[in-house]
Formats: sequence, structure tokens, C-alpha cells
Amino acid sequence: MKNYKLVFLILLSLFTFGCQPKAEKQKAEESIPVRVIKVGLQELAETIDYVGNIRAKDEALIYPKVSGKIIEKVKEDGAPVNKGEVILYIDRDEVGLKFERAPVESTLTGTIGRVYVDIGENVDPQTAVALVVDMHEVKTDLDIPEKYLAKVSLGQTARISVDAYPAEEFMGKVTKISPVVDMNTRSSPIEITVANPGHRLKSGMFAKVSLIVREKKEVPVIMKEAVIGKEPDQCVFVIEDNKALLKKISLGIRQGPYFEVRQGLKEGDLVVVMGQQRLTEGSPVKIEENK
Repeated sequence: MKNYKLVFLILLSLFTFGCQPKAEKQKAEESIPVRVIKVGLQELAETIDYVGNIRAKDEALIYPKVSGKIIEKVKEDGAPVNKGEVILYIDRDEVGLKFERAPVESTLTGTIGRVYVDIGENVDPQTAVALVVDMHEVKTDLDIPEKYLAKVSLGQTARISVDAYPAEEFMGKVTKISPVVDMNTRSSPIEITVANPGHRLKSGMFAKVSLIVREKKEVPVIMKEAVIGKEPDQCVFVIEDNKALLKKISLGIRQGPYFEVRQGLKEGDLVVVMGQQRLTEGSPVKIEENK
């Protein structure tokens, strides 16, 4: 009888110790894989975004004072020109007049944007022969919907981007706001002026404009992928001790994929951005490396 008891205890001991690795393996397998980001501090700006076209701050179409035929072009596209300087000459075609070249002069100091006529072409005082632009500053005009006008003021900062320089932003200022709202579009035109050293921005470029309404510095931010639910019931999963904890949060301004966190999180918190659909309060997790 004693021998049977001894055999039973040995078998029980083997069974117990043999099961422990399996239990631990099963527990590890039950951990849900997730990817996380760490809450960091960042500068965010609330913006109103538009598109528009860039134009020279000052530009002038040049017209001849007399009719006749173009006989000489003094300036070509891209050439600098001073106010009063000759752009081209016309052979006057008035009968009975002694031949004398008639100059066509610039009314603006700047750059020849375009000469519209060629030698031998007939023109009259209604023919635009050239465009002169001053490119030291450029501007873009926007139509702001009535509901946003209270957020726009003179001197307000705007960020400008163009396809020619995709990695750069140019900073501009609101320099004009129309006092009149268009009754058909319920919008009001504004003008944004941008300094243009080196004349890198060209008249006619397509511009993306972000009008900065508010800026906040060093605020905790998270990515939009982390947020669950809709305002005012928004929450995220935070990882503590390899477990998922659901936390309600309050969000502020948004810039691109980032949200300001007003309440509920602090700098350094690990927030789940992938895999949260399988999580519940207290779920064990395994953090995967972000690629």
C-alpha cells in the first residue's frame, strides 16, 4: 500500500511540474500584440487651409501711346527695368509725319514678366505690349467664408507652400481684409503678402495657404490613430505594467495627424496606436517594435 502511495505522489509531482511551462507559454500567447507611441510635447497650430495663386505685389501692363509697327525690342522676358526705361520702339504709321521712333516706356521699376509682341507686329494704344512685375514681394488673394472672418486679422501669420519647393514653407502676413462680404458667395476677400528675396516665388505659381488661427507651444500630443470614440466621449488605451488601461481624454487643436491632449495623458505615457480593437480593460499586451 505504501508503494502505491509513493508511486502516486511521484506521478502527481511530475504532472504538476510538467504543466507549468505549458501554462506560462499559453499565458504568453494570450498577450495581445500592439504598437504604441510615447506622448511627447510639441508645438501645434490651428489653421484654416486654402489654395490660391501667387501674384507679384505690384505689376503693370504696358501700353503704347501711339499706333504703329514694332521695330525694336530693347528688353526681353526676365530683364530688370526701371520706371521710365524704354522696353521697345514703334515706327509710327501716321501719314505726313517725319519718321521718328516712338518709345514705349515702363511705368514701374521691376522685372519684365512678359513681352507680348514681336518685331513687325502692328499695335495701337489699346494693345498691351508688356507686363512689368515687382517680385520683391508677392501676394495671394483668398476668399474667406463669412463664418471664419472673426478669426482673421491684419498682421496674422500664414504659411505658404508651393510645388516647386515641396520641403519648404514661406511665411506671409495678412495685409488686406475687405470690409464687404459678397452676398452671392457669403465670403470676403483678403490679401496675404510674402517677402520674396531671390525672387524664388514666381507669379502664377499655385499655392497652398494655411492661415494660422491659434498656436500652442510645448503641449502633449498624440496621433489620431490612437483615439477611440467621438467627442465628448473620446478615450485611448495606455500601457502600464504590460496591461492595457482605458483612459478618457479631452482633445484640443489638431494639426495634420496630431491632436493636442488637454486632459487625461501626460508626457511619456505609452499610448496604443495599433491593435486597440482587440483590447479590453486590463488586457495583457505585448508591445511590438514600431517600423
